[in-house]
Amino acid sequence: MNVRVSIQTQDFDLSTEVARLREQDQRVGAICTFVGTVRDRNDGQSISTMELEHYPGMTEKSIEAMIDEAFKRFDIYAVRVIHRVGLLQPLDQIVLVAVTSAHRGESFQACEFLMDYLKTQAPFWKKEQTPDGARWVDARVSDDAALAKWGIQSQNA
Repeated sequence: MNVRVSIQTQDFDLSTEVARLREQDQRVGAICTFVGTVRDRNDGQSISTMELEHYPGMTEKSIEAMIDEAFKRFDIYAVRVIHRVGLLQPLDQIVLVAVTSAHRGESFQACEFLMDYLKTQAPFWKKEQTPDGARWVDARVSDDAALAKWGIQSQNA
């Protein structure tokens, strides 16, 4: 069985991950991927580095539950989520969501669904280095509209 969720410090290779998802699955007609990268700015301030933390076990369990929900909502075959933690620089890859299905529509929707969840609900904490010093930021960007389109209520308060 393929691993669906990895929280890791090391970078990932998009082509390797996509190849693993579609390997030996002749049903796959579509693969949708999203790769997020670290920006050099947040809230109008420049960022030199970002450090992400999580609670091992809790984070994976939370993401696995949302993947299970994606399988209930969409006709998809496989999902791979990689989220990096540790010290990251601008331009570094930080997150991968990849989804396979027979047709593109299901893959696109499931990929967007999972990214909306990751950005708003996944338990990550980040510390940004700015010209004014370090600051902790809740990595969960509360976007009630993104969640509402999926019928999910924000758990961030």
